Amino acid sequence: MIILRLIGESFRFALDALRQNKTRTMLSLLGITIGIFTIIFVFSAVDTLRGKLQASIDKLGSSTVFVQKWPWGGFGDYPWWKYVNRPEPSLRDYEGLKDRLEYVEGVSYEISANGRTIKYRSNSVEGGAIRAASQDFNKTWNLDFQEGRYFTESEGKSGSPVVIIGADIAEGLFNGEPAIGKSISVMGRRLTVVGVFKKEGEDMMGMSQDKNILMPLNFAKGIMDVESDRYDPTITVRGKDYVALEEVESEIRGALRGIRRTKPGAEDDFALNKSTIASNQLDQMFGVVDIAGWVIGGFSILVGGFGIANIMFVSVKERTNIIGIQKSLGAKNYFILLQFLFEAVALCLLGGAFGLLLVYLFTLALTAGGFEMTLFMKNIVLGFTISVVIGVISGFWPAYSASRLDPVEAIRS
Repeated sequence: MIILRLIGESFRFALDALRQNKTRTMLSLLGITIGIFTIIFVFSAVDTLRGKLQASIDKLGSSTVFVQKWPWGGFGDYPWWKYVNRPEPSLRDYEGLKDRLEYVEGVSYEISANGRTIKYRSNSVEGGAIRAASQDFNKTWNLDFQEGRYFTESEGKSGSPVVIIGADIAEGLFNGEPAIGKSISVMGRRLTVVGVFKKEGEDMMGMSQDKNILMPLNFAKGIMDVESDRYDPTITVRGKDYVALEEVESEIRGALRGIRRTKPGAEDDFALNKSTIASNQLDQMFGVVDIAGWVIGGFSILVGGFGIANIMFVSVKERTNIIGIQKSLGAKNYFILLQFLFEAVALCLLGGAFGLLLVYLFTLALTAGGFEMTLFMKNIVLGFTISVVIGVISGFWPAYSASRLDPVEAIRS
């Protein structure tokens, strides 16, 4: 009960200080407000961006490995000269992996070509992304359809002129009409639409099926060089759910080194990329941004802490005679110390609340402007926690000095 009464009195003293010295108090709280605003705004923006980018990365699949020429991670000192002479993944590599791997759900060979024009009668869509893949593409990627189906086994093997198109392509070509069974023109060839991908919307990394068209790899062999580096050939391997990704990766590495007859001890001439690589890069990148937020906001909080300490010293000076009366009536030193300490914490919480309010208003403004941003609960808790810590640090010495005052001397003052 004493602690609760102390907290209540301390908040009342803090509000009285704010009411009686509005300008002085608000200027002192400004540093705390700006500091909390800077730190929490940076963290909220980073967490929002990280969440959206992580959602994009999650589409790659946690049990999926991409066999490519170039390893992911082109930041900093990227040793491109080590990889430039590596061979691209080939159909021979794909066939060998498909025959040798056991811990996998599927293995697919994929290529892509961007910036193509797709036509249907007088309608056309610019900037379509052509993708060609082997039959197991539906096993290595999660595919959702709003119309139609995936390729049949016979269509994939025979290289039938069939195609699956994205929702934006379907809308641009057919204006809402059913797309299944219609013939479209791609790279001068006629293909029959057998499926339409479900509309996804473009994410932060631009990964979406909405503007893609997918054709069987065996059909694509007749219109393009599917092993050319222009089309970024990739072998995608999805491991079984009950098998650890490290085991799948180890099996792929051993099999591919055998297929390419790599000598023992020689370095791999291929890259095994996975979603955790991209996640780690995100953590490193946003870790630097977090540090910058702490540094920038920390200076404001430091200035605000000195301001709070100044207010508390003034408050102690103004209430010296009251402190003397309290001590003469039996108030213990810890009671006086806690009273002023809680008052400092109350002032910092007030400044922190203003800072969080500013962050919330900014998130509303940005969301209304088209960039969705979220003020997460963990950041709200962090803001109040920082405020409490700064209040304790900046208010301790003034509170301690008040608690050590001699009651007789205090009353005389």
